[in-house]
Amino acid sequence: MRVAVVDVGTNSTRLLVAEVGRGAVEELDRRSLVTRLGDGVDATGRLADDAQRRVLATLEEFAESIERHGCQRRLAVLTSAVRDAANGAEFAAQVRDRFGLDARTIGGDEEARLTYLGATAARDHDATPLLVVDIGGGSTELVTGACGEMDFHVSVQAGVVRHSERFLRGDPPAREDVEALAREVRALFEGAVPAEARERVRAAVAVAGTATSVAAIDAGIEPYDPARVEGRVVTSFRLAEISDNLAALPLGERRAVPGLHPDRAPTIVAGTILLAQVLEAFGLDRFEASERDILWGVAIDVAP
Repeated sequence: MRVAVVDVGTNSTRLLVAEVGRGAVEELDRRSLVTRLGDGVDATGRLADDAQRRVLATLEEFAESIERHGCQRRLAVLTSAVRDAANGAEFAAQVRDRFGLDARTIGGDEEARLTYLGATAARDHDATPLLVVDIGGGSTELVTGACGEMDFHVSVQAGVVRHSERFLRGDPPAREDVEALAREVRALFEGAVPAEARERVRAAVAVAGTATSVAAIDAGIEPYDPARVEGRVVTSFRLAEISDNLAALPLGERRAVPGLHPDRAPTIVAGTILLAQVLEAFGLDRFEASERDILWGVAIDVAP
């Protein structure tokens, strides 16, 4: 079955067009644009008009690919920014009505389930206790499991847009602000996940823009190549180096870092801090980056 899945996130709007069946996903088109739908939501509680227009313009671009590929199912999931905003339901209705998408705003629990499904779909389902991490713009999904089955999941209100706006106002950000951000999110992660769940994990797979950007920076991949990013392992020591280097640069210089898309430069410092604090909270010294995320999860979930 040919499926189109759109993920309308707090920081990015993304598309996957794929042939899906029996748990297999053959990607035909995949796109990601930083649209910052969540700009200001943490402070105002509403989706800004400019941010909505950016997303709708991106969906116009995606609609051409969806139509050209003749997709039988056309789905969209809307996550943290939309579910947090007072005008989120109104915006979701626009997405449904204007683009003919089966669009729904999902809760953190559903986001975690679909992320785990996507991240583990192509893996050997061995008994290694695994953590799947999805750092988004407004929330971070933490899911643990083994043998392809979840045993714990939580959605934490910590994200790259939310925490950049709260803490990182300088250019480059002040060291004390970076440290304050790290302290807050470490406490959030440790408070959200029981110690026994953190202690049993032995490996981590991290999906979405922060993890894949770090992997690309680590390897010096320019231009970005998903095939070279998929499965790349980055140590916590190397992650700390990358994070410190990025935090020391003003935004203009950060935009030019090889492996980092310029549009991710405003939020990548917060992203690396969040990822580092997740690893520390779980006592892990590395992560594996993956392109297989909630887009894959949604596609597999509706496949026959």
